[in-house]
Amino acid sequence: MKHNSHHKDFSFLKEPVTFNKFTDKKLLQYCLGATLYMPGTKDILQKILAKSLHPLTSMVMCFEDAIKEEDVRNAEENVLRHLSSIFDAIQKDEISVDDVPLIFLRVRNVSQFVGFVSKLSKEQAEVLTGFVFPKFYSSNADVYLQKLKEINETLGVSLYAMPILEGRSIAYRESRVEELNLLSEKVFAFKELILNIRIGGTDFSSIFGVRRSINTSIYDILPVRDCISDILNFFNRDTIDYTVSAPVWEYFLAYKKDNLEELLQKNINHNLLSRSTIINDAIDGLLREILLDKANGFVGKTIIHPSHIKFVNAMQAVTREEFEDAEQILQTNGGVIKSAKANKMNEINPHRSWAKGVVLRAEAYGVIEDENDYLKLMLS
Repeated sequence: MKHNSHHKDFSFLKEPVTFNKFTDKKLLQYCLGATLYMPGTKDILQKILAKSLHPLTSMVMCFEDAIKEEDVRNAEENVLRHLSSIFDAIQKDEISVDDVPLIFLRVRNVSQFVGFVSKLSKEQAEVLTGFVFPKFYSSNADVYLQKLKEINETLGVSLYAMPILEGRSIAYRESRVEELNLLSEKVFAFKELILNIRIGGTDFSSIFGVRRSINTSIYDILPVRDCISDILNFFNRDTIDYTVSAPVWEYFLAYKKDNLEELLQKNINHNLLSRSTIINDAIDGLLREILLDKANGFVGKTIIHPSHIKFVNAMQAVTREEFEDAEQILQTNGGVIKSAKANKMNEINPHRSWAKGVVLRAEAYGVIEDENDYLKLMLS
């Protein structure tokens, strides 16, 4: 798989690398990008085998909120059938590991997770990337992570965890810090299993009885913003090296390609910040939120519609200026130096953590000339 590869004529300053579930974790955690959620009952097997899901690279088949409780058994059987068939196709050289999206399974609860993995074979696990753990609390974290560790050891595989931080113990201010402190300690003990930390933005909104509109960012919802801020404080520190994925954007509208040339003339950052229309309310809202995601240190984003994939992944690309600053910082021992464009100072030690993330993001999504290239990647 390779991000931002749908535009065959686009010229990167640095091409994105190819990756699969066996890519080193240090880079793989930056490769999730737009992670598409779908019901566990959905049949996409033939599309995977036909390699027709491009540009999808990361997906979650859900046993929880996306399906009814009575459909869980059918969903499990459907998922196991997918995994077996994909493994068989790889063995027959009909597809390669590089053709298979990163596949995660969002479990329903601890008991469903334990029951499901008892049915999982080594062959099926070989094409699975990991599990998403919803309602991940300090009270169930040990069970989830210890069981996952046992599965890896028993089957001889490498499956990752992606905990979703949500629920009332984090939402409520009086319990939040204690809960996040407990969670951070428990997660750190299994650090090698954690590919990504995810945030239940919709769950938090529900708890407070709010929902952002098509013209509102999740960062405008004050009690939800506070939850997000504290999660980042605990899980995005320079001393722990996790990646945290941004909350889902809930709206989608298609765009027409008949005005493509006009769209490509627009200054994306200026238009988004001034709220001048670029594509439509839903996509412009998504893009504005991605700018804030990036500014706050998020990597990638949960999505619920495949039309969002190009937009999220294009916006993860690194501009030449960012990349040159990052390289300059990582190649200098200390002090303060003028940036390559001579428009800012690069303070070496304080900016080093940022620079490491930029270089890894550049590996995953490529290096482009400037912000104007974002629209070229999106609208091809």
